[in-house]
Amino acid sequence: MNTKRRKKRKVTKFPIKIGAIGLLIIVILCIVLFFCSKSVRQKFLGKEVPFIEDKPQINVQLLSVNEYSRPQTPLKKIKGIVVHYTGNPGTTAMQNRDYFEGLKKSKITKASSHFIIGIEGEIVQCIPTSEISYASNHRNSDTISIECCHPDETGKFTKETYDSLIELTAWLCSKFQVQVDDVIRHYDITGKNCPKYFVENTDAWKQFKLEVTNYIKSHGKQK
Repeated sequence: MNTKRRKKRKVTKFPIKIGAIGLLIIVILCIVLFFCSKSVRQKFLGKEVPFIEDKPQINVQLLSVNEYSRPQTPLKKIKGIVVHYTGNPGTTAMQNRDYFEGLKKSKITKASSHFIIGIEGEIVQCIPTSEISYASNHRNSDTISIECCHPDETGKFTKETYDSLIELTAWLCSKFQVQVDDVIRHYDITGKNCPKYFVENTDAWKQFKLEVTNYIKSHGKQK
C-alpha cells in the first residue's frame, strides 16, 4: 500500500511541475515581447523622447535615384544621428547637394547625406529618412546623417548653422525616438576628423548635445 501511495504522489507532482515550467516560459516570453517594442520600453523606463510638434523649415530637394548617391536602400531601423561637416569652406547647402547629384555622372565615389545645413541656417533634404545615405560607413544602415556647411578652414559653424543643427537634431530625436546619447560625430565611427571643430573642441561638442537636450525639454510634449 505504501508503495502505491508514493507512486500516486509522484504522478500528481509531475503535472504540477510541468504546469509551473510552462507558466514560467509564458511569463518570460511576455517580458521579452514587452521590451522588444522600443516605444513601450522607453515609456516603461522613462526614456521616451518628448514629442516636438513644430517641424523645422526644410527645403526638400531629393537626389535622383542612382547607385552613387541615392541607392534607395531601405533604412529599416534608426538608432542614431550622425553629425558631419562638408570639408568645403564657403560652399552652400545646395552646392553640396548638387555635388552629390553629380556623382551619378562623375562616378568618382559614393557619397550623400540625408540633410545639409547651409551657412545661413537653411536646411536641405537630399535623401528620405526611410532610405540610407552614403555618409557614415558601416553605420549607414541605422543612422540619419546631417552635413553642415562652414565658412572657413576651422570648421566652426556659423550661429545660424549651429541653431538649425540643434533644432533639426532635436526634432529628429523626437520623431524617431533617438536618445541624445546616440547623437554622434562621424569621428566616433571611423576616427575621421569630422566634424572638425567638434572633434578638436570636445567641450563644444558636449555643449551642443546639452543644448539639444534643453531644446527637447523646452519644446517637447509627452504624448
